[in-house]
Amino acid sequence: MRIAVGGIMHESNTFNHRLTTLEAFRVQRGDELVKWWRDSPHEAGGFIAGAERFGYEILPTLMAQATPGGMVTREAFERLTRELLEGLARAPHLDGLLLALHGAMVSEAHSDADGEALRRLREQVGADFPIVVTHDFHANVSQQVVELSTALIIYKSYPHLDHRERGLQAASVIARTIKGEIKPVQALVKPAMLLNIARQNTNVPPMDRVMAASRALEEQPTIVAASVAGGYQYADVPEMGPAALVVTDGAPALARQEARQLADQLWSIRERLHFKLPDVAQAVQEAKASDRAPVVLVDMGDNIGGGSSGDSTFILHELLRQGVTGWVVVLADREAVAACARAGLGANLRLTVGGKRDSLHGEPVEVSGRVKCLHDGRYEESEVRHDGRRYHDQGFTALLEIGGPPAEKASFLLLTSRRQTPFSLQQLLSVGLQPARQKVLVVKAAIAYRAAYEPIAGAIIEIDSPGLTAVNPARFRYRRAPALWGLPASANTEGGVYD
Repeated sequence: MRIAVGGIMHESNTFNHRLTTLEAFRVQRGDELVKWWRDSPHEAGGFIAGAERFGYEILPTLMAQATPGGMVTREAFERLTRELLEGLARAPHLDGLLLALHGAMVSEAHSDADGEALRRLREQVGADFPIVVTHDFHANVSQQVVELSTALIIYKSYPHLDHRERGLQAASVIARTIKGEIKPVQALVKPAMLLNIARQNTNVPPMDRVMAASRALEEQPTIVAASVAGGYQYADVPEMGPAALVVTDGAPALARQEARQLADQLWSIRERLHFKLPDVAQAVQEAKASDRAPVVLVDMGDNIGGGSSGDSTFILHELLRQGVTGWVVVLADREAVAACARAGLGANLRLTVGGKRDSLHGEPVEVSGRVKCLHDGRYEESEVRHDGRRYHDQGFTALLEIGGPPAEKASFLLLTSRRQTPFSLQQLLSVGLQPARQKVLVVKAAIAYRAAYEPIAGAIIEIDSPGLTAVNPARFRYRRAPALWGLPASANTEGGVYD
């Protein structure tokens, strides 16, 4: 057997008007793909490991990923999709394709960009060619993807810690399909509800039981795979919302029945999804009074992993206003990094930071501090973490020490040239910080940070902060999304904040 592996992965926040360009994608091709991903906990690592386990040869095409952001440009989508198609066309013989697609990619021309890429692939390789696709848990699963794929496998955890396992599962499915051992058929059911990202943690109620049900289904001999997707609420597209998907071995009625039951289980927990989070001022006040350090303040309105700016200043402003010390805040601010570099290591300087990418994430804040560290921004994460990558690069980075003499607990502002999701403590450790010793740690995330930060956290305070990833859907004006339970009617009117 000879199986091609590849993928194009992007989570597109349609409320973020900064488009994601071709230059934003990190792309590995051919042998570089295998070298880069072989030992990673990503599904691409599972695809590669599956070759030895299930007895197939790999044809690596390309793997392209970009940090979540605005819609993908027409140029980037066309270029990457064309390269993937050309890579398959050049192969003398192929038996199948393992394809990693996020499931929430939107391009300038296609609301279901994942489905469009798959449509073109299917058109080229034919109706009977096995294509097994993986999706992120935050996929807005489309009927098009379900109809065009041989089987669809979706992550079962959030934080996402099972990428490699799902990649191996996909590898098993395609190998068994090619050998004629199974004939996958699948069914998709989407309950008409919004599963808010603030309640998507699969390790705790109510989602833990739903995910357990999907795993239990896979113990049945006729069921090849059972998946639940939480959906991605920051893509205003017709496909938005959670989904239940079941793949069976030649049993379409069973697939429909079990997918419906999983969807009904999701619907049954809807009343338990309500929540009320503190605003920024209240959250900072609680952190200041807490004796359970470090307190992790979760800036949910500036969740980089959801496509936000990474430079929101609301929490930083409040920490300074309330006189909190011993905090760490990370901001993506290339100009501030350059100013620190010009000043030099050990220099004292005053500069304005953050609030520069748009008008939705606060005003720039003036700070004074000492340049404690200048760093190339590269670090390695050896543990299994949310995004499945081992090697990270946040661009040239500066650490600014804020506050009094060394005898007092200093505060630190970590300034990065690129937006970097806070999924690894190595982001802080690599510049000499000891996060467990700080009073307050601010993370620009929703749930994904927990795999790294929860083990050291004394307390966690989630914040209903403003921004492009605010957890309150009433802050947004949806125009294309379906009417869903949990999506306020006001969100579809002129009362929305983010359009």
